[in-house]
Amino acid sequence: MRRTGPGSLITLGVIGVAIGYLLEVALVAAGASMLVPPISLSITLVAIAVIVVLLAVPIRRAVHSKVKVHVDPFRAMRTAVLAKACSLAGGLLTGTGIGVVVYVLTRPVMASSGSIWLSVVAAVSAIILLVGGLVAEFFCTLPPPEDEDEEHPNQVPAR
Repeated sequence: MRRTGPGSLITLGVIGVAIGYLLEVALVAAGASMLVPPISLSITLVAIAVIVVLLAVPIRRAVHSKVKVHVDPFRAMRTAVLAKACSLAGGLLTGTGIGVVVYVLTRPVMASSGSIWLSVVAAVSAIILLVGGLVAEFFCTLPPPEDEDEEHPNQVPAR
């Protein structure tokens, strides 16, 4: 599994901006109220980011310790997949949050300051989820394999 690249995150961010902005435009055009992200969304996104990083820390310690420590490969893979999912979801939600913020700030009638701050906090918490996923992905990567020829220079390879 490869680490999440910037291309996929940028693509998801652009898609998220379009979704967030166009969803707000469609809701207001239909006569519904504007969608304002609740504070519980921001708290949940930050909590998920912290949990994912905390799940990846023991794997990082085990891989980089001087003493051989057994790492459950299934746990490491599950954590890496969860971290990748968090980074991708964070990219999409960051774009969506930015789209909502752009819509709120560009309306002809200014929205209440509570709506603006809740939208900004949701976008920032999505960025925290994105960064937490990327950090956890980094923690779950294995170091490059050591070359066996350098380790035993006097040993002749088998034929």
